[in-house]
Amino acid sequence: MAVPVSATPSGAVSPAKAWISAFRPRTLPLSLASIFTGGFLAAAHGQFRGSVFAIAVLTTILLQILSNLANDYGDSQNGADSIHREGPQRAVQAGHITPAQMKRGMLLFGALSLASGITLLWVALGLAAMWITISFFLLGLAAIWAAVNYTAGAKPYGYAGLGDISVFLFFGLVGVCGTYYLQTQTLPLLVLLPAAALGCFATAVLNVNNIRDIRSDKLAGKITIPVRLGPVAARRYHWLLLGVGFLCAVAYVALNYYSPWQWLFVLSAPLLVRNGLLVWQRQESMQLDPLLKQMAMSTLAFTLLFGIGQVVGS
Repeated sequence: MAVPVSATPSGAVSPAKAWISAFRPRTLPLSLASIFTGGFLAAAHGQFRGSVFAIAVLTTILLQILSNLANDYGDSQNGADSIHREGPQRAVQAGHITPAQMKRGMLLFGALSLASGITLLWVALGLAAMWITISFFLLGLAAIWAAVNYTAGAKPYGYAGLGDISVFLFFGLVGVCGTYYLQTQTLPLLVLLPAAALGCFATAVLNVNNIRDIRSDKLAGKITIPVRLGPVAARRYHWLLLGVGFLCAVAYVALNYYSPWQWLFVLSAPLLVRNGLLVWQRQESMQLDPLLKQMAMSTLAFTLLFGIGQVVGS
């Protein structure tokens, strides 16, 4: 049972608040953007399944929390969460949660993610072709592995600059295409375009984070894309992610046009442009921190406008 706030020493953080902070709730809307997009596309084709969508949302939330806990634990053990880190302090770094407690939390949410994922497959596919079920099960295991090994494990791939690829795949292609297929049992190639758009925008959020942390990541040996490219080229890369993501959505509508409502997502363009301009202009690390939330909320706005446009226009 969590210790009441009033029972903690002055300046201390209660266990409940420490864990909620470690869950990093502000990352959850971004993780759900691809699930919403897959659901909207399924609804636009008249094949939305509420039960499948709800369990997909739950599974994604559990995986995101697992990833956040593993990131907290991994960066504290590998040196990225040091006194040089520019962003907010993490739970293990601040001493609010011990490494042993964090590992137990990771095991718990890993088990919950697996159980939720199996339930999702059962509800969505039932006794469908075994190879399809096995493929999705292996994909789920890969998602759990990716969530844990981004910064934790013996050889965290985030420290080798591979985080962008993982985010693009799981927050974009896998999230959108997987959600769409589990509801419709089909996967048109055109769905890859909005999936790629979400992947680019999610990667842009990570890129802002990594530009902010260039100095501390370099000292910790965490060779992210911005560390490899340098601050100027990393900001050009950010514009590339925003531009390619938006063009993927334009291409999808152009190739699958049936109503003017489909262009509703264009209203999100000013938000994306504003993020790109501010990332380019702001040079101080702490000035970039608010742009993480702004980019995540811009992605969510794009998702809602894009999805509503496809459904209303259908």
